[in-house]
Order: sequence, then C-alpha cells, then structure tokens
Amino acid sequence: MIINHPLKLSLPFIAATFLSLPTSAAELRIGLIGLDTSHVTAFTALLNNTEHPNHISGAKVVAAYKGGSPDIESSWSRVDGYTEELRSKFGVQIYETIAEVCEHVDAVMIESVDGRPHLDQARPVIQAKKPLFIDKPMAASLRDVAEIFRLAKENGVPVFSSSSLRYGKSTQAVRNGALGKVTHAETFSPSPIEKTHPDLFWYGIHGVESLYTVMGTGCESVRRGTSSDGKIEVVGTWRDGRTGIFREGPKGYGGLAKGEKGELEVGAYEGYHPLVAEVIQFFQTGVAPVSPEETLELFAFMEAADASKERGGASVSISEMLQRIKATRY
Repeated sequence: MIINHPLKLSLPFIAATFLSLPTSAAELRIGLIGLDTSHVTAFTALLNNTEHPNHISGAKVVAAYKGGSPDIESSWSRVDGYTEELRSKFGVQIYETIAEVCEHVDAVMIESVDGRPHLDQARPVIQAKKPLFIDKPMAASLRDVAEIFRLAKENGVPVFSSSSLRYGKSTQAVRNGALGKVTHAETFSPSPIEKTHPDLFWYGIHGVESLYTVMGTGCESVRRGTSSDGKIEVVGTWRDGRTGIFREGPKGYGGLAKGEKGELEVGAYEGYHPLVAEVIQFFQTGVAPVSPEETLELFAFMEAADASKERGGASVSISEMLQRIKATRY
C-alpha cells in the first residue's frame, strides 16, 4: 500500500474556484448528495442560518440530490421529510441527478446514510472536479474506500471522510500531544447492526474514529470478542506494543486515553459544528485534514474485526485486509 502525499487541490484550481464564486463574498456553494439523514438539515442550519448560535460562515448549501435506499428503513422512511425541509425552510434547490448538482456548486458533501452507493455517488463528483467530503461511513467496504481514494488522486480531487466524534475538544487535544505519546486507549459508542454493512461500519465507526484519532496509525492486528455484558469488544495491537480497544456501549460516547503525561477522557460527542467547520476549511484550502492512510487503516481495522468474528475470535492482521486491495495504488 503506497500513498505518497495527502490529496490536495493545485493553487490554480483553488484560484479558479474562488474566481467563479458569487461576487457578494467568497461564499462557497455547497451541494448535498443523499437526504436521508438528520445530518443534512443540521449541517444546512449551521451554514445557512446566520442566527444559529454556532453559525459557520463562508459557505451555504444551495443544491441537493435526494437519493435514498429502499432496503433500509431508516433511509426510505426519512428521505422525503428531510428533502421537504431543505426545500421549504432553507430554499435548497433539489435536482434529479448528481451531475446537475455539480453544475451549480463549488463543493459537495455525500450524506447518504447508506455507505453502499457512496462510490457510485462519488464518481460524477470527482469527474466534475469538485472537492468532496463523504460522511460516515465512507463506504460499505474497504475496497470501495480504496477505489474512491484512487479515483480522487487520479483526477486531482481532494476528498476526506470523518465522523463528528473525531473533533471533540479533548480528543483533539490528545491527538495534538496533550498526553505525549498515547500508550493505551479505550473508546465506546453505540453499535447497532445493519445487515447491509459490516458490523462496525454502521454506527460503531464513531467509537473507532475516536480511537484512531488518539492512537494514530500503526495497528498490526485485531481480535474481536465480547465484553462481560455480552457487547462487542475489539482489541487492536499497535506495532510498538500499544493497545487500543473499542467497546459497544448501550448509549452515549466516550473513552479514556493514557499517555506519557497522564490520562484524559476522550470520545465525547460535542455537536456537529466542529466537524462542519473543518469541512468548510477543507473546501477552502483543498487540504484534507485526515490522510488516506489513516482512513484506510481505520476501515481495515473494522473489516478485520468482522473477519475475527467469523474465525471465532482469532487475531486478524491489518496487512491481510490491506492485501485484499493491493492492486490499488495511491
């Protein structure tokens, strides 16, 4: 697996993008793909409502594509309601195709709650050369994640994906060195199972994202078992002997990181605005705040957890998961 550098826009491309913006200000026009999650209305409120207490300036949602998955109840039962709210409350124009959305925006957020269509939804966005944020899960398989990154690099389009849990204050403080080197971390989040996705991809990804934020890359093997109360427990061993553990929790988000300088609670949910602010900065600069390497390893961790489950709790190497996509280069 070779990733030479973070994905970023060239300076001429950035300049061309801003020169094409409305003359009122360098206000980015944002398009949403997939309107079957509460994220679309929450994110739009942060950007479009100047009276919002956490209003984020510099961008506005102006266009969207409805999407929706007929075999996931939480998708088809909500997509019409969120679509109408975007149209009537925020004045967002709804288009029939993703290509049409791309014609009217400067950057795109893929928000479909279902990770399976994300690769196909990303293709026309990348072809249109629009900076792209993909909400969790980035895809429903490690292979699709790898293909999105391949297409993005091939076309010079910046892309990244993240859960909002990555941007909790304490979690970011630990990532930025508050504890020195982190030697051990444990995180938890709800992890309901959706039959169309590997177990952790659907919701457990939140806790795994927090774990990777504080531990960083370098996990070598994963072993999945159950906690004393019968919940999912996944133990990762890093190459330098450090350990990171994800546990399914009954409710809420949290965890604890231990390092050279002590320990701190991590993994708390602190709203969507820190993530959305990071996404807008990404759109403005073209520099992805999370590397492809980290996202790929995070997804390999979750796929390895599924493989460990299938093998009765045996240890599964991250390299085995990445070997499955070895034909893809970045």
